[in-house]
Amino acid sequence: MKTLRSPGLWLPLLLVAAFAVYPLITGSASTRESMFTVLMSVALASSLNILLGYTGYVSFGHIVFFGLGGYVGFYLIDEQGWHLFPAALLGGVAAGLLALLLGLSILRLRGAYFALATIGINEAMKAFAKQFALFGGPNGMELNFAIYRGYGGANAALWLVFWSLAVLALVVIFVSFKVKKSKFGLGLMAIREDEDAAEVMGVVAPRAKTWAYVLSAIFPGMIGVLFFFKNGVIEPESAFRLHLSIELLVMVMLGGQGTVLGPALGGAAYQSLRRTLLTSPMFRDIQLVVAGVLLLLIVLFIPSGAVGWLRSRWAALRRVLE
Repeated sequence: MKTLRSPGLWLPLLLVAAFAVYPLITGSASTRESMFTVLMSVALASSLNILLGYTGYVSFGHIVFFGLGGYVGFYLIDEQGWHLFPAALLGGVAAGLLALLLGLSILRLRGAYFALATIGINEAMKAFAKQFALFGGPNGMELNFAIYRGYGGANAALWLVFWSLAVLALVVIFVSFKVKKSKFGLGLMAIREDEDAAEVMGVVAPRAKTWAYVLSAIFPGMIGVLFFFKNGVIEPESAFRLHLSIELLVMVMLGGQGTVLGPALGGAAYQSLRRTLLTSPMFRDIQLVVAGVLLLLIVLFIPSGAVGWLRSRWAALRRVLE
């Protein structure tokens, strides 16, 4: 119970809650859409942090779970008539199962070999989706607009998705904190520091890494269902966007990998920067170049991210920032 009173948990939760409440205060649809993007980035970055931040394994293809979950949930809603919530849950389960199968094999790889394998998996899944007739092949699938009537109309459906994502973002933050403070999390961080030494000390590294991979995959799968339900259409190129995986890495490292608050701050800060770039005539076509330069600068000058840098400069903040 003592850990639940930690500022390290409540600060990121309050930050996410503020993002969620802001559109309600303004009553603006455009603000809601902006905050939806921010909350999605926060949730995706925090889920990736469970793998990247706690085990040190860099995944360039984490978005594969977002795409697979989105496809599974979209199919269940569009073709089988499922409600959004059970479809989202099953999308998360499907992503978790894929992570379990992959984790038993590719997590035996380390370093650059693992990172390259994740890129290959994402591209393989994209190619599979293009050929899989049940998922609409290269054209993907499109929701019948009449489906939204069951949710009170399109506007009510948009708000339902927004609040669902807000709750999911809070859950991801809470799970990330609990993992970090658990014996399981200590084992993951031991793997991050020295995997061989961790195994000597009794950590069953393959099993721990696999379950971290599964846990980090479930949430993107559910988020994918919410995202594509909101958009009303899904197709392979948008479901398996490799550049989004790269952007997630930037978000995690910008805020501070291995911290709870860091990915939330990084996701919000990166989306603010991206929105500025997209509305600038000079920079809107090179936003990914900026992301690459930003990642390079982080690695060179503040590898611990913003939260890590603050913790290292002011000892008092170590009790507040997790």
